[in-house]
Amino acid sequence: MADSAAVLGSTEIEILRFLGDHSPMSVGEVADHFARTSGQARTTILTIMERLRAKGHLRRKRAGGTFQYSPVVAKDDLFRGLVKSFVDTTLAGSVSPFVAYLSEGGPVSEEDLEQLKLLVRDLEQTRKGARK
Repeated sequence: MADSAAVLGSTEIEILRFLGDHSPMSVGEVADHFARTSGQARTTILTIMERLRAKGHLRRKRAGGTFQYSPVVAKDDLFRGLVKSFVDTTLAGSVSPFVAYLSEGGPVSEEDLEQLKLLVRDLEQTRKGARK
């Protein structure tokens, strides 16, 4: 797969997110969804999906008379890579600005807060294990 640090546009990310939840799908099926939800034309979706395939984010496989598209990596792995790229490039490797954003009223649900707590506990355990 192409480096997830490669810049992805918002529509590219939305297509990858949608396919991550619903693949494999044909261009027509994806285009129908985006026509209903955002008014995007089929040709636009086809162009973006082929661009994502060229970048290494999508694969396609002929099934019957159409190509079925699927993401190369799982949605969680894709977003983990995008966040890493954002932290590395935009935040110069520091997560402090991101944590400050979350603490200042960012969109953190109770479920997300519990997951963050678990992650911090895991990080603490990993660091303790590395010191031994």
